[in-house]
Amino acid sequence: MGSVKTRRMPRAVRERQMLDAAVRIFGRRGYMAASMDEIAELAGVSKPLVYLYLNSKEDLFTTCIRREAAALMEAVRAGVRRDLPADRQLWDGLQAFFAHTAEHPDGWAVLHLQARTHGKAFAAEAAALREEIVAFVTQLIAVAAREAHRDPDLPEHEVAGLAEALVGAAESLADWANATEGVTAREAASTLMNFAWSGLGSLMSGRRWTPPTGEV
Repeated sequence: MGSVKTRRMPRAVRERQMLDAAVRIFGRRGYMAASMDEIAELAGVSKPLVYLYLNSKEDLFTTCIRREAAALMEAVRAGVRRDLPADRQLWDGLQAFFAHTAEHPDGWAVLHLQARTHGKAFAAEAAALREEIVAFVTQLIAVAAREAHRDPDLPEHEVAGLAEALVGAAESLADWANATEGVTAREAASTLMNFAWSGLGSLMSGRRWTPPTGEV
């Protein structure tokens, strides 16, 4: 009888295994402490094969950042239906964000902690994702303003500032939710939605807080 040939695993599948392992190690141990030996062992491949596919630890980390960033942005966009009212779009987007970060805590750690603290090149990759999310949220807020008033008077810089604040709050809340037992994605989204939508509603109806007079 002839020997049975082992089917060779497609490169894309093998590479995905390596990236899955790398994200887990980077997310849990940190970029500096992570080793290529550890990543190769978890992926079930040899270290030379990791280098052959992904060149270096720096390139591997960059690829992980880009993959996790694309997956998060895709999840948020997919969660929002443009034919729904603005408040529902924001709610669905927040739920998608918190669901994804909860389901992929290692990927979120790579994006929000590791990428930002281990060099300008890595930080730039994380910043690009943040800019994309802020632009997306800015658009949602602008839609809400148009729905509230035919000729909204919210200045462009104020809309942009609100988006920055909302994204920053979402990032911090995702960290807290992932570290706090029992907090669901829906609960995290509800917390931020109540905080954000109440404030947006006040702004769009002309109710604004103003600093006390006489202060510098």
